[in-house]
Amino acid sequence: MQISMFGQLQDAGGESPIDVTIANLAMLRDEGFARVWMSQLPYEPDLLTILAVALREVDTIEVASGVVPIQNQHPMQMAQRALTVSLASGGRFTLGLGMTHQAVTEGMWGIPWNRPVRRLNEFLDGLLPLLAGEPAAASGEILTTRGALMIPGASAPDVYVAALGPQLLKLAGRRTSGTCTWMTGPATLSGHVGPTLRQAAADAGRAEGDVRVVAALPISVTDDVDGARRQAAEQFAMYGQLPSYRAMLDREGFAGPEDAAIIGDEDTVRGRLDELGAAGVDEYVAATFDRSPEGRARTRALLRAYA
Repeated sequence: MQISMFGQLQDAGGESPIDVTIANLAMLRDEGFARVWMSQLPYEPDLLTILAVALREVDTIEVASGVVPIQNQHPMQMAQRALTVSLASGGRFTLGLGMTHQAVTEGMWGIPWNRPVRRLNEFLDGLLPLLAGEPAAASGEILTTRGALMIPGASAPDVYVAALGPQLLKLAGRRTSGTCTWMTGPATLSGHVGPTLRQAAADAGRAEGDVRVVAALPISVTDDVDGARRQAAEQFAMYGQLPSYRAMLDREGFAGPEDAAIIGDEDTVRGRLDELGAAGVDEYVAATFDRSPEGRARTRALLRAYA
């Protein structure tokens, strides 16, 4: 199981998110991590713009967007941006896409939330040919994409979808490199996410290795388990309320995000990571959340040793 790290633009605090992202990527590269998944929240600076700069400055390490929402983007615009980041990074970018949430889509953007599966399917109809250097000719009920791009030297990034429900998982299995999950535990990953994704890939005639399960969860290597659980409950409280993540927590029998978080000493955390590997996870994305730099460093040290 590959071990990757999770990053957020909001970690910059009052500093420049560009400078902080460059410094963080350089630190993780020097510590031996191969890939970082970075989130895009609706009120933050544009992640892909920052990554085009940061990956030009920091060599070798890969970065994936985890994830960029599609509802406020046209497929051609998304392809332009993704190929530009790929060009700037020398092909070290992975494009993670997601449907965001109804409160954002309708409440902030005024875009209807209905028919998410059709929207994603039509989005991929336009996006995937353009990423592959081919013209798009997709006329849909929600989205239409026609034309071609001219971005010489850019390699097509792998595309992942933040899919949790069965219909989006099937779509991801048929058409993309896999899914990236959040707040989803090992029983749900082994009994629902992995089988649904891989069966859809097989039904589409794809090879077993064509799709991957990427699972992100909070993690803290600590002796203060109760304190870390309280912090996780507070820091990640909203994920216990958003319907898509609440459904995953309920499937697992978790009361809240603190139950999904991987918390404990080195032996305990190794055991939890073993569970994820046994559940069919191909790549674990570690979201460290300890308040102290020393605590986060202890967690990263365990992850490096485990990898």
